[in-house]
Amino acid sequence: MMSSMRVILIILTLINTVAPKRAEGVRAFFVFGDSLVDSGNNNYLPTTARADSPPYGIDYPTRRPTGRFSNGFNLPDLISQHIGSEPTLSYLSPQLTGQKLLIGANFASAGIGILNDTGVQFVGIIRMFQQFALFQQYQQRLSAEVGAGKAKKIVNGALVLITVGGNDFVNNYFVTPVSARSRQFTVPQFCRYLISEYRKILMRLFELGARRVLVTGAGPLGCVPSQLATRSTNGECVVELQQAALTFNSLLVQLITQLNTNVGSDVFVAVNAFQMNMNFITNPEKFGFITSKVACCGQGRFNGVGVCNSLSNLCPNRDVYAFWDPYHPTQRALGFVVRDIFSGTSDYMYPMNLSTIMAMDSNI
Repeated sequence: MMSSMRVILIILTLINTVAPKRAEGVRAFFVFGDSLVDSGNNNYLPTTARADSPPYGIDYPTRRPTGRFSNGFNLPDLISQHIGSEPTLSYLSPQLTGQKLLIGANFASAGIGILNDTGVQFVGIIRMFQQFALFQQYQQRLSAEVGAGKAKKIVNGALVLITVGGNDFVNNYFVTPVSARSRQFTVPQFCRYLISEYRKILMRLFELGARRVLVTGAGPLGCVPSQLATRSTNGECVVELQQAALTFNSLLVQLITQLNTNVGSDVFVAVNAFQMNMNFITNPEKFGFITSKVACCGQGRFNGVGVCNSLSNLCPNRDVYAFWDPYHPTQRALGFVVRDIFSGTSDYMYPMNLSTIMAMDSNI
């Protein structure tokens, strides 16, 4: 009898000591940015930038649209899977309450840019300064749930992803026939202006407690089906857009180096999304794709015209297409991007990849 009681006491002790530590050890994940990382916030907004109708979500576990601009999982989902965490819920989701707050939150909103005048055509979207206001609100809610001290520790120890900038080019500067920004700036000038504004955004994120921030550069904007459909002659990548993205990305790496020097730590990590995507765009067969030009879902040339909806052409097998819709990669293509985020060399992840970050931070 005494032996049985001792076993019970040992089990109760293990439950009380080990389990809470494991729960506290799960790293929170916060996401900011545009449609590449929006997990459904725009479902709750009065905007045309939405992915809440079929065939979006056709390969998601529920087979239903979720607000993700993907056939299935998006970039934050795949990163969450790799770090062993539940996917972050959209901040506007009514399910984000109680203990779910400890997992983190996704504040991204499709259509937004670095600049507040980017995406005005989409109306009621959550611009960057508004995403940060919601992040402050989130921290207040988290403090009410776990206490101010623990809330601060969760935020400081979290992984953060910010993906923004592409819309400032495709939905602002390069909007045809001519945009206010293109009259105001040359492309190099515009890139420098974007970086000066991005500096303010990243420093604000630091002020709000972020200490590990993955900052994705602009992707290969000139190679997405929407631009091939409207700007290319024979499906070649649009040089002007490609050069703009490369100029922006080069300045972004310089900015991140400066910011890390200023704060005295490698807080910000540059993610070379341009090259990660170009790998499978320039050599799709090597990655098991039959095309990197034609979107799986869309209309017109390269299925790059208009939006993806129930009336669109739809490919039967998303796994052999690099692009899901006119702007966004398929779930499978994003898997290659996440692989590079975790294990890529300094050409892809500067100054370190996510595997190195996870190993370093596990000792904290």
